[in-house]
Amino acid sequence: MTKENELSQLIRKYPELAVCEADITAAVDRIAASYRAGGKLLVCGNGGSASDSDHIVGELMKGFMSKRPLSETERVQFVAQFPESGSYLADHLQGALPAISLIGSTALTSAYANDVAADMIYAQQVFGYGIPGDVLLGISTSGNSANVVRALQTAKVKRVTTIGLTGRNGGQMNDLCDIVIRVPWDSTPDIQERHLPIYHTMCVMLEQQFFG
Repeated sequence: MTKENELSQLIRKYPELAVCEADITAAVDRIAASYRAGGKLLVCGNGGSASDSDHIVGELMKGFMSKRPLSETERVQFVAQFPESGSYLADHLQGALPAISLIGSTALTSAYANDVAADMIYAQQVFGYGIPGDVLLGISTSGNSANVVRALQTAKVKRVTTIGLTGRNGGQMNDLCDIVIRVPWDSTPDIQERHLPIYHTMCVMLEQQFFG
């Protein structure tokens, strides 16, 4: 299925998201370009958007709609290194699109919030993980979540591409993101209900580009 078909299906189910089509396409293209150059995706958000961050990483780091088997070259390498267990390893590994959810390190984020500043918990990780050419996807229904904003500011300095997934207004994300996907709704539940099919579509589009 082509990129256009995936987007067409999304918009058929959620016609109001037609206004997001160009930005979704641009976001997928930027993430794909980062992957091709050896980069990775960083994701962050709060509350339901924190769960979305983990969800996105789960779809990218393993097979989503595709099984993503290892190549024959990769399989041979595992078997050569481990004759007894190499086949098992190769059979149970899948192709991955590198992605890190910044919400998952409880020890780091709690220590940083307590010792330094709560609004810097994601910024510190962007500073530590991010390299030029990586992509940061910040999720905030208001576009103004302080810790997501600080992460986006840090990403700009680190020359990390910034993508925002937000609501109708866009908030501070409008000025901080290279690409902003603004769902045309105002209440948090309505926005989050549309975020999920958007990022599912993005994950499928990326998977198709790299794994067919």
